[in-house]
Amino acid sequence: MEGAFLFSLDGKCFFPFYYKNRVFYDCIKFTAKHKWCSLNETFNGYWKYCSEEDLAKCVFPFWYRRMIYWECTDDSDGFGKKWCSLTQDYNKEKIWKYCDSW
Repeated sequence: MEGAFLFSLDGKCFFPFYYKNRVFYDCIKFTAKHKWCSLNETFNGYWKYCSEEDLAKCVFPFWYRRMIYWECTDDSDGFGKKWCSLTQDYNKEKIWKYCDSW
């Protein structure tokens, strides 16, 4: 994070938020030591460090390919790491995160 920024101890993370022409659906560690989030839809300097409550939650069940998953899966992950969808239809939105990523 560069330039003048306004840090907040409170406030609610805004998801999804836009930062450097990308869309983020969860807290990020982008150029920082700890995970953080924007307090606005388009990052304009207002942010806070994320707590565990701020992290995006997996949505169960979710639809992936032709199966319905009720828990995290390592299906199709080249590293064998478990992941989950952040929406009910991964096939449509393709929004996901690794499980236990705190």
